Amino acid sequence: MNVENKAAAWIAQSQFTDPGAASKAIDELPADLAALREACSRLVIHYRAGGDFAANGVPAERAAEIHTCYADAMLGLLLERGAPSLSRDRAPADLLVGCCRDATVLFLALARHKGFPARARVGFASYINPGWMIDHVIAEVWDQAAGRWRLIDPEMSADWTPELNGRRADWLDMTDDLFVTGPRAWLAARAGRDDPARYVVSPELDVPVLRGWPYLAHHVIHDLAALNRTEMLLWEGWGMQLGHGPGPVPEADAALLDEISAATADPGVAPGTVAEFAGRDGLRVPATVTRFDPYGGPPCEVTLRDAPSL
Repeated sequence: MNVENKAAAWIAQSQFTDPGAASKAIDELPADLAALREACSRLVIHYRAGGDFAANGVPAERAAEIHTCYADAMLGLLLERGAPSLSRDRAPADLLVGCCRDATVLFLALARHKGFPARARVGFASYINPGWMIDHVIAEVWDQAAGRWRLIDPEMSADWTPELNGRRADWLDMTDDLFVTGPRAWLAARAGRDDPARYVVSPELDVPVLRGWPYLAHHVIHDLAALNRTEMLLWEGWGMQLGHGPGPVPEADAALLDEISAATADPGVAPGTVAEFAGRDGLRVPATVTRFDPYGGPPCEVTLRDAPSL
């Protein structure tokens, strides 16, 4: 594959997307983005939106699978449940309990293994709950023929294609009104072009730090880390973001987030620019991060694998 230099940095696997021994199962899939996306859309059951665990045949103790942050471990769990294939139909009990981030990490593992430059983007979707911008993670893949980055949603079923602004969603080529990256959302709110209160994990989830300004800041930081091939769980925090409470972000932090967002809102941002921002104090992902529990349990400290960057 003849890949332009500006995209080549995103072919290599990260410590999160390296499939390890599961690469043999990926070899059985075609080197086709549509097929890879379709496979990933049938691998994850969402820990909140996927329905009752018991009704789906998922034992309660498997709720903790949401913390399975590495692709090799995720793929290992999937391949030991029933026939060891990534393309077969699966009962809910054979799926991985996770979220959009996990579907995206699995897609990156597959796409990078096939030689596609691909990266995660952390942002907000307008198509999940109309009127709201819902916390979401999707993939961005280099389209060599078109000479551009293409947004792909690996989580959504092909059977569901909502309409927005008179167009049907195309999960293989998302428009920028359907998905807004964290830096683009931050810039829009800072410029007064959008209401920060619309940006949430869920409208029903009344947790002040998971909506509005602190969550917009969270997504700028997580998107930067993802661009730097450090695809963190969304409920992991470090550095600057741990100091952000409800309400507006401190102006010194906001000014830095403005600078980051001005660079990373552009899909053509250079790998060196990403690495420079991601290496700064307060933004650099440390060896140990704080993991919060979406189920309401106490936070804990988690040590990561060694983290190569761009």
